[in-house]
Amino acid sequence: MAFKVLGRINLHALSLRPHMLDEAFCYGPFNRSMQRRWKKPVDSARTRLEGRTRDHRLDKLMIQLRNLRQALDLHEVISQQRNGYASLQLLLRWRREIGLNIEIGAFLKKYPHIFDIYVHPVKRNHCCRITRKMADLVAEEDAVVRENEPAIVQRLKKLLMMSTNGTLNMHAIWLIRKELGLPDDYRSSILPNHQSQFSLEIPDTLTLISRDENLAVANVEKWREKEYTEKWLAEYETKYAFPINFPTGFKIEKGFREKLKNWQRLPYTKPYEENGLHPISNAERLEKRIVGIIHELLSSTVEKMIPLERLAHFRRPFSMEVNMRELLLKYPGIFYISTKGGTQTVVLRESYSKGCLVEPNPVYSVRRKMLDLILSGCRNIGETEKVTWLIEENNQGSSHGLHNHTWPVDSMNSMLQFESDSCGEEASSCDLRESKIQ
Repeated sequence: MAFKVLGRINLHALSLRPHMLDEAFCYGPFNRSMQRRWKKPVDSARTRLEGRTRDHRLDKLMIQLRNLRQALDLHEVISQQRNGYASLQLLLRWRREIGLNIEIGAFLKKYPHIFDIYVHPVKRNHCCRITRKMADLVAEEDAVVRENEPAIVQRLKKLLMMSTNGTLNMHAIWLIRKELGLPDDYRSSILPNHQSQFSLEIPDTLTLISRDENLAVANVEKWREKEYTEKWLAEYETKYAFPINFPTGFKIEKGFREKLKNWQRLPYTKPYEENGLHPISNAERLEKRIVGIIHELLSSTVEKMIPLERLAHFRRPFSMEVNMRELLLKYPGIFYISTKGGTQTVVLRESYSKGCLVEPNPVYSVRRKMLDLILSGCRNIGETEKVTWLIEENNQGSSHGLHNHTWPVDSMNSMLQFESDSCGEEASSCDLRESKIQ
């Protein structure tokens, strides 16, 4: 009778008892001294990416460039409007597409050198327009890109010469058009002017008509020649070497220097040489050839960096059938993968010093001026702009019946002083955080 009444409960208890006994045996207080068998830690590209030596200056630069990209995306949205301005309600719809994780109004107020927020005189709603500084820099960048058409043609020819059959997909070129310094309308503005050098074939493929052997020299050859002539090194030490620049805090293990020296002397097929002339049977030489191709591709860009997901589009045309992230992590002295800024970006380490490009070009110089507006924040704002803003706020409040009096000059000056003090405190706190990061 008891079995019938408690049978279901007993069966349920018996079904749970082995699991409870196993947990008690594994985590009981009497078996702490017993030896346990642990799984071998996983060694993959993901774990090596998480455990790599970080370069905080480059990571910080990636965050700043992300803010600049978001500001440029907002500029594009505002410039497409008919009257040259957009309401905050309209910009709020594009917040997710741009990738903002804060409110649109808070983002716009962070960069008063780029965005000008004001109250519309008729609709009485808050609107945003681009400042004259930013508009001039955008126009200057477009003019510089148009003027550098010969350099753009050379970049395209070098990329096509590195490919296996002299062709590249137009979609892959479109993805890195900003990195190469191409205008958005390069298909209609640049390619028709050089039909003797390029041909656009179906399906959407750019083909090189004839090779230019004068361009078949990698950018790293300049560094090798400089090392050979200035440091009086032997030819076999510089002929196949790459510049190495490890990040601060990188731990050099035993035997690493000897392996690095042997790898620097290892011959390989250079990027502009055909594989058929020098067949590669050694895996290390093939890997070094891929390193040379990626090095040359990054050297051909404006800012010496490319997002990793866009770099993967060139695996097949450049015969780089390897795990790109795993390969790049094996050479931390040449490449650096930054995970900041919302994406994984590959940076050429030798091209940067203290967060700036060692050899700037005209396009980079203009983009750096835009980045300076981002870094300025609310500092160096003219008092006339602050007075205008305060007057607009006062008029808005008086229209709602909140303020029915005019502000005296002393109170206006005191508020200006308060604004400058708050901006100074914010700047000092930002500098303190930057010093702690460094």
